[in-house]
Amino acid sequence: MANKDVSKDVLNVVKKKTGKAVSEKDIQKLASGVKPSTMKSEAELRQLIKRVSDLVNVKVPEHTVNEIIQAVKSSKLDSGNLQQLMGAMLGKK
Repeated sequence: MANKDVSKDVLNVVKKKTGKAVSEKDIQKLASGVKPSTMKSEAELRQLIKRVSDLVNVKVPEHTVNEIIQAVKSSKLDSGNLQQLMGAMLGKK
């Protein structure tokens, strides 16, 4: 994965899953506000999920928000390593 452009992979996954085109600039702006503490705070996670939802204009049901929060809290990912998190989200090892 070192030679691949991860941001293009993310954009392609978003477009494929939502049918909405999102720019690299949009993703970078969103990601710039994510801190390691975001992954530990339920309130911050909810806010992040809402911002992503708004970005792609896709409503995320409350039960799905709760499932995402549970998955993030119970994951063994290093919360400071967003590349590892993105790789997991893209299904890559």
